[in-house]
Parts: sequence; C-alpha cells; structure tokens
Amino acid sequence: MELTKDKNHYTFNLSDMVTRQKVSYQNKFGILIAADLYIPKDFDSSKKYATIIVGPPYGGVKEQGAGIYAQNMAERGFIALAFDPSFKGFSGGEPRNASSPDIFVEDFSAAVDFMGTRDFINRNKIGVIGMCGSGGFSLSAAASDRRIKAVATVSMYDIARAEANGWKDSMTEEQRNKRLDDIGEQRWKDFGKTPALNPKGAPEKFDENTNPISREFAEYYSTPRGYHPNSLTQHTVASSSSMMNFPILTHLKSISPRPILLIIGETAHSRYFSEDIYKMAAEPKELYIVPNAGHVDLYDKVELIPFDKLETFFKENLK
Repeated sequence: MELTKDKNHYTFNLSDMVTRQKVSYQNKFGILIAADLYIPKDFDSSKKYATIIVGPPYGGVKEQGAGIYAQNMAERGFIALAFDPSFKGFSGGEPRNASSPDIFVEDFSAAVDFMGTRDFINRNKIGVIGMCGSGGFSLSAAASDRRIKAVATVSMYDIARAEANGWKDSMTEEQRNKRLDDIGEQRWKDFGKTPALNPKGAPEKFDENTNPISREFAEYYSTPRGYHPNSLTQHTVASSSSMMNFPILTHLKSISPRPILLIIGETAHSRYFSEDIYKMAAEPKELYIVPNAGHVDLYDKVELIPFDKLETFFKENLK
C-alpha cells in the first residue's frame, strides 16, 4: 500500500504558499502535545496575526484532514495550528489511544496557551476549527475558554452524547447498564496490562456488505486516501465510561455572543448532531449545509470543503 503522498507521511502535499514548522508544548496535565504550525510565505514578523487552531477527527492526527484545513487557512493569511490530541500521534500520554472528555477539551485550551504566547499572534484574534469528534470538544472548550473568539465545526460529532445515548439516542437504560458492566469487567482484565481497544471504529477491510457508516470511515482511514500509521480510530474500552458519564456541551449557550459556524454535508450520517447544536446554541450561530457532501467528504475533498466560507467567517469575527 502506498501510505501517503509524501515521505513524511502526510496525506496531502505541502502548498508552495506556506511553510510548515513542527512545534510542541505541554497541556495543563503535563502531556506533551505535538503540532504543526502553518505560516503564510509572506509572513511579516513585525505584524500580529489572527490564528486558527484545528483539531482532527476522533482518532485522526495532524498529518491528515486537520493539516489540510490548517494549510488552507494559512494560504488565506492566518497563522494556523494542527495538533495531535493527547494519547495520539506524536503527542504524549499513556496509555496510548485512551480518550478523555476533559483532556481532549483541554488540548484546545493548551493550543490557545501556546499560540497566545507567540510574539506574532494577536491574542484577541484566536479561532478554532473542530473536525468530527473535535467539533464537540472545540465547542466545549469555547464554552469555558473565553479566549476563543470564534468557533467553527466540520462534520461535528458529540462523542460524549454518542457514547452515553447510542446512535441517534437509541440506547436503552438496560443496554447502557450492560455496557457499563462490560467496561467494568474489562478494567479488571486490563489491570497491570496494556488496555484493550474497543473494536468499534474504521475497519481495516471492507466490501459492499460492510455497514455503510463503517465503510465510509474505512474508505478514508484504511486506504491510501487517508491512511496514516499514527491514526487509530479505536480507543481503549475503559475510555468509554468517562465519555458516557461527562456530557461536554452543558454550557453551550455561554459561548454567546461569540459566533458559532456549524458546517455539515447534506447527506452526512452525522447531520443530526449539528442540527441539534444549532437549535440549542444561542445567537450568533449559523448552520451551513454543503450540497452533495457526506460526513467524511469534508475531511479532505477540497473541492467540496467551503474554505471561502470559513475565511469569511473568521475574518469577520476575528477583528
């Protein structure tokens, strides 16, 4: 398999309009975060720039879709940062492939810490883009971190809601209790060992009989289109109980009067998350539907991704 499009395992080619720098910094839990900084080629060190922080999909890394978004925003004059979440990619954190609602939200605030202490960044012009699972985490971060002045989500998933309530809130109380019992049993099995991974995620192999949602993810993560050796969409079994127990969007309305832009594909299986958030959020808010696009299409299909809309949104709201 041809893994990626360049020798550094990025799934896209570097634009000749930007430079890319590897950076690292710690979050408040002391976990080292690995990130890529995208800077316009006409960068002027005497100026202070607006910045966009991009979080990848749940299980993704900065060398995939998040890097595509960061690069395109840098082409439009922003300084942009794409990061690996804690426990993933080149970032630190043990055990590997764990997930945490608190820590994944903190990863956005840690990026704000880092960018806001750069001499070339205007602290009053910090925006975030959250893709898929990072969409929910970015909204949660904005609710508690008022340094974030504007937030956009793309193909947004509320992972905590999905884990707690099941697909389209279909989980019964009996099913929930059974799942929690299974997680508890797995924790005993994991004790003192490498934690087991939840098999739920993008399958490595798929065909026409594969569940349509699983196949959509597999066509990205398990093919040369989006495959990256650091990207694993399976997380530890024990992680799920935290997601089930701690809702992340309780204070969604407190983002107001800072603006929210929710971008979702017309045919996306995840569309209900963004539509429900739009109903719940306070103004200013906008739901932007991309015609003829599914959920994963907006990870990397640049001909469908509304970068002009994102540019306008952030330039109007990071003044």
